[in-house]
Amino acid sequence: MTDTDKLSSREKFSYGFGDFASCLYWTVISSYILIFYTDIFGISAASAGYMLLVSRSTDAFFDPVIGMLADRTKSRWGKFRPYLLWVSVPLALAAFFTFYVPDFGDKGKLLWAYLTFNAMMILYTTINIPYTAMLGVITPNPRERTALSSIKFVGAFAAGIVVNATLLPMTKTGGWLGASTVQQGWKLAFVIYGVVAVASFLVVFFNTKERVLPPRLQQQASGLGSVFNDIRDLLTNGPWLILLATTLTFILFVALRGNVTVHYFKYYVVQQKLTLPSFLPAKIAGTQVWGWESLVSLFNTSNQVLSLIGAMLVPMFARLVGRKTAFIVLFVVAIGSTASFYLLRPDQLLLIYGINALGSIAGGPLSPLLMAMYADTADYAEWKNGRRATGLIFSASIFCQKQGWGWGAGLTGILMGIVGFVANQDQTAGSLHGLVLLMSLLPAGVGIVSLLILLTYPLNETRMSEIAGALRLRRAEEAAESPAT
Repeated sequence: MTDTDKLSSREKFSYGFGDFASCLYWTVISSYILIFYTDIFGISAASAGYMLLVSRSTDAFFDPVIGMLADRTKSRWGKFRPYLLWVSVPLALAAFFTFYVPDFGDKGKLLWAYLTFNAMMILYTTINIPYTAMLGVITPNPRERTALSSIKFVGAFAAGIVVNATLLPMTKTGGWLGASTVQQGWKLAFVIYGVVAVASFLVVFFNTKERVLPPRLQQQASGLGSVFNDIRDLLTNGPWLILLATTLTFILFVALRGNVTVHYFKYYVVQQKLTLPSFLPAKIAGTQVWGWESLVSLFNTSNQVLSLIGAMLVPMFARLVGRKTAFIVLFVVAIGSTASFYLLRPDQLLLIYGINALGSIAGGPLSPLLMAMYADTADYAEWKNGRRATGLIFSASIFCQKQGWGWGAGLTGILMGIVGFVANQDQTAGSLHGLVLLMSLLPAGVGIVSLLILLTYPLNETRMSEIAGALRLRRAEEAAESPAT
C-alpha cells in the first residue's frame, strides 16, 4: 500500500455518516413500513404489499439512470459528492410527507401512499447511489476499501440502533415526544430524523475526497456511444453478474424476515412476563410484564448492536480467510439461525433472543463484504476493458437490492393477506403459522439459493492484488503521457 492509498481516520469516520443518514430512513422502510401502512396509516396488508412491490420494483429502474448521470457529473467537488449537498434537504421533506397521515378516504390514502413513497424512494436513490459509489473512488486499495466498507456499515447499524431504540417510544401516544396520537408521533419523529440526516450527509460532503478517476480516454468520450459502452461492459462483467444475483437473493432473505418481525412480536409473541436481575435499573428489574412494543424494540435494537459488532470485525476476519470464504462461513450461520425460529414457541424468549444474537453477529458483516466486492468488480472492469463506470456498477447493484426489498415487502404483505391477516385483531391459527414461516423457513430457503450462487464468484485476494498492481502501472503511464497530449 502506498502512502497515497491510505486514508485518514477522519475521512474514514466521516464517510460512515452517509450510511448513518441513509439508514435513518432505510431502517424504517425495511422493518417498519409494513406495520406503518397496515396499523397506523390504515390500508390493508394486501394493498400495502402490492403498493410496496410495484413502487420499489419500478423505482429500481431509476437506479442505473442515476448511476450513469453521476458517472458523467462534472463539478469542482467531483462526480459523486455534490449529490450529498443537493439532495439531502429534498429527501428529508419527502420522508416527512411519506409518514404524514392525511385525513382522506381509502382511495385517497392509497394514492397518497403511492405518490409520497415513490417520491421519497426516487430522492433516496438520487443521494444514496452517488454516496455508495464513492466507496470505489475514495481509494484504489482493496484493503482500505474493506475497512471503509466496514465503517460505512458501522454507520448503517448505528442508525439502525437509533431507529429501533427510539421510533416506537417516540411515536406512541403520550410517548417521548408527547404526541396526542400515534399518527402525530410518526410525523414528529421524521422531523427529528430529517434534521439529523441532513447534518450527517453534510459531514460526508465536507470531509471526503474523490481520488480514483476514469481512464483519460474515457473521460474525453461522451454521448450515446459511451452510455452503450458502459452498459456493454457491465453486462460482460462476469464477477459483477454473480454478485448481482447473490445480492438479489440475499436481500430477499433479509427482507422477508425484516418486514414481518414487528407483526411476529405483536401478534405471535404478544406480551410476556420477564424476570430480570435486581442490579438492573428499577424500571426494568424484577418480574414485569413486557408489552410487544418493548420486546420488538429490544429485539431489533440488539440485532443492530450485534450486527454492528460483527461489521467492525470484518477487516480482521476477511484478512485471515479472504472475503469470499468469510461471507460463506458467516452466511451459513445466519441461515441456520433464521431457520431455527420455526421451532420456537412465543414464551421461549431466551432462545428467541439468543439465537437472534448469533444470527446478528454472523449476518452483520455480510453487506459490508458484498459492497467491498462490488468495488473490486469496478477495478476488474477497468482492467479488462480499459473503462470504468463506478456509479453504474453500484447503481445497478442497488437496483438489485431494491428489487429484493420490493419483492420481500410485497410478498410479505401479499402472503399475510392470503393467510387471512387482519390488522389490529386477534389472528387465526393459519395467519399465525404464516407469520412464523415468514420469520424462519421461507427466508432460510432463499438464503441457501443465495449462498450457492456466491460459490461461483471468481475474484479472490490474490487476483485482486494482481489487478490493483496492473491498474496502478497503467495509471502511472497515462499520467506520464498526459502532458504531451
